[in-house]
Amino acid sequence: MPSPSKTVVIRAATIADSALIVQFIRDLADYEKLLDTVETTETDIRAALFGDTPRAFCDIAEIDGAPVGFALWFYNFSTFVGRHGIYLEDLFVRPDARGSGAGKALLAHLARRCLDENLGRLEWSVLDWNAPSIAFYDRLGAAAMDEWIIRRMTGEALRALAGV
Repeated sequence: MPSPSKTVVIRAATIADSALIVQFIRDLADYEKLLDTVETTETDIRAALFGDTPRAFCDIAEIDGAPVGFALWFYNFSTFVGRHGIYLEDLFVRPDARGSGAGKALLAHLARRCLDENLGRLEWSVLDWNAPSIAFYDRLGAAAMDEWIIRRMTGEALRALAGV
């Protein structure tokens, strides 16, 4: 495990990071036992994050110039708060860099963005079995939204509702 005294640098991802971002996504999916559901490609990432109208964004954590993690996020909106916020889609730090402060640095970077842009909240989801991550988020003061249940439509259900 890296020494916590090493400096973590957070930088905005660039198009040259597309393959790295896909690898981080695959590494996260493998950790979450969801690797077989990953469909994204470098082309998808380049279009979504670096195309003419990006709707998602990514920050890379580095230690000694080496990428060790990422945060992929987008803006959402709260009608109750009346302001935009950030939804953190993915946060991942390589196992050998956990404990280095990279995860906290990525979240702190997004928290600063929220404050700088007068955004109402920073939120994300975590799998209910992921005790290490839940404990980490609890230590940071993140509140569990236990009364909310995420719903999702994909595939046939999405097509059926759309009438196609």
